[in-house]
Amino acid sequence: MKGVNGVFKRIREDIDTVFDQDPAARSSFEIILTYSGLHAIWAYRIAHWFYKRKMFFIARAISQIAKVLTGIEIHPAAKIGRRFFIDHGMGVVIGETCEIGNNVTVFQGVTLGGTGKEKGKRHPTLEDNVLIATGAKVLGSIIVGENSKVGAGSVVLKDVPANSTVVGIPGKVVIRDGKKVRRDLDHQDMPDPIWERIRTLETELAFVKDQLKKERERSSQP
Repeated sequence: MKGVNGVFKRIREDIDTVFDQDPAARSSFEIILTYSGLHAIWAYRIAHWFYKRKMFFIARAISQIAKVLTGIEIHPAAKIGRRFFIDHGMGVVIGETCEIGNNVTVFQGVTLGGTGKEKGKRHPTLEDNVLIATGAKVLGSIIVGENSKVGAGSVVLKDVPANSTVVGIPGKVVIRDGKKVRRDLDHQDMPDPIWERIRTLETELAFVKDQLKKERERSSQP
């Protein structure tokens, strides 16, 4: 009876997480029937239960059926904490050795993958309260520290310190102030380190041109 109560408590927690993270959610009935991210998480938990008991084929079969139905692929060996939220979700891929903490949010098109055919731990670890925005790729056995955010379309290949914001290709830390980072992400307001670098180069080029012009003027004088 305790186990059954625990299952229903976890289901209620999952539904409450959707209400907390998605302002479009209107009712529990709607969430249960129409949220593919939630369906993928529930399917993962069933597959993970079989995987831990070494029933690998059943576990993989469940995960593949869930991928076809939801567009979200979660390897049954991945370790996922509580209150995990997948927003929309189409195209999300979560690899075999991923470890995901509590209160983590990922958006559609996110890949938590490997960088090759290396053995052992080869997928990312996301600590508590991490947010990964639309289309971001977090690759390799790296750690995204707690309360951190990864901007839309970024490619992260190195560890991310706690309380940081990362954007760009490759991902660069653009905010790290030691304060807790809010989990809601306004994508259009994210700074772009590549564009900032281009502007710096333009400034330096203008300075060099000005110096060359002055040098030519001095050399042309009798």
